[in-house]
Amino acid sequence: MSDMTAVVTIAHRRHEHLRRQRESLLAGTRHPDLHVVVALDDPTLEAWQPAGSLPTVVVRGPADQRGLPLAASRNLGASVAIDAGATVVIGLDVDCLVGAGLVASYADAVRSEPDVLWSGPVTYLPPSAREVEPSGLADLDDPHPARPAPGPGQRWSGGDPDLFWSLSYAVHADAWARVGGFWEEYAGYGGEDTDLGHSWVASGRTLGWLGDARAYHQHHPTETPPTQHLDAILRNGAIFARRWGRWPMGGWLEAFEELGLVDRLPGGGWTRRSLA
Repeated sequence: MSDMTAVVTIAHRRHEHLRRQRESLLAGTRHPDLHVVVALDDPTLEAWQPAGSLPTVVVRGPADQRGLPLAASRNLGASVAIDAGATVVIGLDVDCLVGAGLVASYADAVRSEPDVLWSGPVTYLPPSAREVEPSGLADLDDPHPARPAPGPGQRWSGGDPDLFWSLSYAVHADAWARVGGFWEEYAGYGGEDTDLGHSWVASGRTLGWLGDARAYHQHHPTETPPTQHLDAILRNGAIFARRWGRWPMGGWLEAFEELGLVDRLPGGGWTRRSLA
């Protein structure tokens, strides 16, 4: 295995967001050696041959009748990167632009502490920032308040596994192989990120947060709570509960309850409310 750094992005459409992500990667202080793009139910993206100096591999993602197989697709992308020689694997959501120091910060941290699952602060950009240049991202820095947000130059370890999310993270190939990556039973929205956080900690390893690995989430329309993902959240929540003894995504489930969409079960679980 060579000493490569690879970025893995899974994408279902969002082509313009992906193009802008690549622009931000090329504007960074250190470029990745490889960009692996996993195309999910997206023949147009499968045929993509991007120009520029960033070596890119586009692979077809798996299919799942239950919904987009996010967990399995991230694992596939990581496997392609590792098989190509990557020791550092950086996972990025397709909506994320990267700060200038993200790749360098992740690469340095993973190589110095390879058993840590590293994440960085993520800022949710407003719609008005749709055309912002990579050089202007730092001026919009405002990390999400629900996640740890160390300042530039800071490195925190021992994070809460419930707070891991796959928008932006980095791992060493050896630790990834030992933990096993994302649990592929999940499909569609919800659950797989928290599951990986708990799997990582259960393996005796820790989570960490890097102040210099800053990312910026491009705006797109969303629903709050995400009612379009109700069935996936219920299904994936039940998978998580079977594996870890409790339900995740409690905030969303309580919001669905207030809307009359779900009911609590006597044993602590949740079910879709009957219309009868």
